[in-house]
Amino acid sequence: MYRNLRPFPLAAILAVSLTPILAISIVAISSARRPLDQPVAATVAQPLMAVHGRRPPAAPFDLLVTHGTVITMDSNRRIIEDGIVAIQGDSIAFVGANSDLPKGVTAKQTIDAKGALVLPGFINGHTHAPMTLLRGLKDDVTLDVWLKNYIFPAEAKNVTEDFVRWGTRLAAAEMIRGGVTTFVDMYYFEDALAEETKAAGMRGILGESWLDFPVPDNKNEAEAAAYTEKFLKRWQGDPLIHAAVAPHSIYLCSQKTLHDVQALAQKYHAPILIHVAEIRKELDDSLAQNHATPVQYMNRIGLLGPDIIAAHCVWVDETDRKLLAEKGVGCVHNPSSNMMLASGIAPVVEERAAGVAVGLGTDGPSGSNNDLNLMEEMDLAAKLQKIGKMDPRALGAKAVVEMATIEGAKAIHLEKEIGSLEAGKKADLSLINLNEPNAVPMYDVYSQLAYALKGSDVETVIIGGRLVMKDRKLLTLREDEILAKAREYGKRVAASLAH
Repeated sequence: MYRNLRPFPLAAILAVSLTPILAISIVAISSARRPLDQPVAATVAQPLMAVHGRRPPAAPFDLLVTHGTVITMDSNRRIIEDGIVAIQGDSIAFVGANSDLPKGVTAKQTIDAKGALVLPGFINGHTHAPMTLLRGLKDDVTLDVWLKNYIFPAEAKNVTEDFVRWGTRLAAAEMIRGGVTTFVDMYYFEDALAEETKAAGMRGILGESWLDFPVPDNKNEAEAAAYTEKFLKRWQGDPLIHAAVAPHSIYLCSQKTLHDVQALAQKYHAPILIHVAEIRKELDDSLAQNHATPVQYMNRIGLLGPDIIAAHCVWVDETDRKLLAEKGVGCVHNPSSNMMLASGIAPVVEERAAGVAVGLGTDGPSGSNNDLNLMEEMDLAAKLQKIGKMDPRALGAKAVVEMATIEGAKAIHLEKEIGSLEAGKKADLSLINLNEPNAVPMYDVYSQLAYALKGSDVETVIIGGRLVMKDRKLLTLREDEILAKAREYGKRVAASLAH
């Protein structure tokens, strides 16, 4: 985990030419702002100077992104016209104005972002990535009918490790093209999914699914436990992959299963991913069987905590919201899915007001939402709250951009690493082209992001300091091969259901 550090402003520094005075100033001011045991990010003006005993990155920088409009999403929500982001290794070394850059600073590679927005990579907080290969299989039915009559049977006949690999590649291509740099996934053969995610250069919190009946990769709980433990061990400490455990829900997992999952997650300090209070039937059934709402039941059995990433959180009352906030649970709002399945309108405004970190997810990409376009989710999240409350002020553009970036990072408990452009954080960012008819004129950048710009306007994506897409060309995936294989799988799945 990286500390959330802010670079010392260089405008004042450049007025002073003596390096010793510069060093004394930085140490003095840093000491007043933070404990001495916390490292301070090196600035561009002093790339070779050791600060508080930590040697900053040596010049030249690996990558400079220059002359863009930088949307930092930092605590001050700074927007820097003609800005620069300096990257060393997989982390951000400096964020500021191009005018702050001293002469002579070099980089191994420079991207001129003039005419583009430079912003943190989007965070897709809830997906089932390989289900891209089931896209459009069955739409316009309720969640329980969709799962039991169509999805579970189709998965039983078709989901293999090879299916998961190709579905993940297809999902990664779609998400990178839309500016998503981190995603949270719940599915099967998650170890293979992690391999493909890493190969694509994406960051992921990836959860092996547990249910109380046989699934494609594990036929019983003992197999699931063995597979999941091996998966958690393998990916510990990986810079891109955070292995997790994913019990589907309280209605498809017994209390014993939930406690077994929790014990395994705690053993490896892993996140727990779970669907929570998604539909009214889930609430009604929990009230009848558990004499408590889903959230209050989870709290009663000791499951709620800061390791939980809860998808949906639609049917939650005031007591639930207080519990979610008190326990540090992150919630992920999936507006397209909730609309498509008529699950309800999540009380996002009230959740945020209660102190719950709420991110955004696409869910799907089959039946509950047939794409992985997070920019569309920003647009719909705002509009769904407005129409639900009959108030155009209910949830604004800036709020949904926050939910796709820094608030989304908080919801998945990675805000110290990602979600904003700040020195010390991971270098996950995207460049969005403003030279398009739907991009001009621009009066308010948050409004433009939420309501006007599209995923197709993303032109360059960097994850962990690595270029994964440049000028709309994917660099880590063979797109033509992936599309051909997806079409082949489409024919296989259709044939399997015809019998």
